[in-house]
Amino acid sequence: MAYGTSVIQRDLNFAINEGDIFVIMGGSGCGKSTLLKHMLGLFKPSSGDILYDGASFFQASDSERGAMRQRWGITYQSGGLFSAMTLAENITLPLELYTRYTPAEIAEIVAYKLALVGLAGYQSYYPSEISGGMQKRAALARAIALDPQILFFDEPSAGLDPISSRLLDELIVQIKESMGATVVIVTHELPSIFAIANNSVYLDNISHTMIAYGNPADLRDHSDEPVVRQFLTRSATAANEDKP
Repeated sequence: MAYGTSVIQRDLNFAINEGDIFVIMGGSGCGKSTLLKHMLGLFKPSSGDILYDGASFFQASDSERGAMRQRWGITYQSGGLFSAMTLAENITLPLELYTRYTPAEIAEIVAYKLALVGLAGYQSYYPSEISGGMQKRAALARAIALDPQILFFDEPSAGLDPISSRLLDELIVQIKESMGATVVIVTHELPSIFAIANNSVYLDNISHTMIAYGNPADLRDHSDEPVVRQFLTRSATAANEDKP
């Protein structure tokens, strides 16, 4: 991944298994969100490829890429809701664009998705009329409108208090299990990482490559890389213990 001649990350090679809750982690400026944007097809790798079910995203035709994207659900750090639309209208939009459901069927689906995220009865509310945590949940309801196979999250807990963050983590797990989806999350929140993730990759901003891959708890306890153990324990000890 590069911006012009400036390499952000190189030699990335990892797999996300079906059903994983997979975390992209690393220090500030290492390229976590940039990697997510590459995975979403917003940026093209300077070298290499990204495969979904063994099929190249960037070598696929426009129609094939569109079909891939319809199997994804995405939430953004800010929530990304359309402020001039009610919650119902936000969730209705992808259903109107990509399905042939009748208005009555769409209204039923919208009510169901809002109920799944704990927002039953909030169809007529605008984003500005609800709390930040509720906005995150409404964004999740929109992300699951089309029953996606993969859910992508960019810093889902950003700006939330610890209780709201924990409740959102629990909701992500519940949605993942009920839908059988795979989840990919960019985050640096340790409570979230250890509470829900079973797989991860660590991007290093010094060597500009991945230096760890696997279960976060295993990496915390057994990684050969001191900087990874430091990150996952928030301790300076791990980074210094190998120094003379």
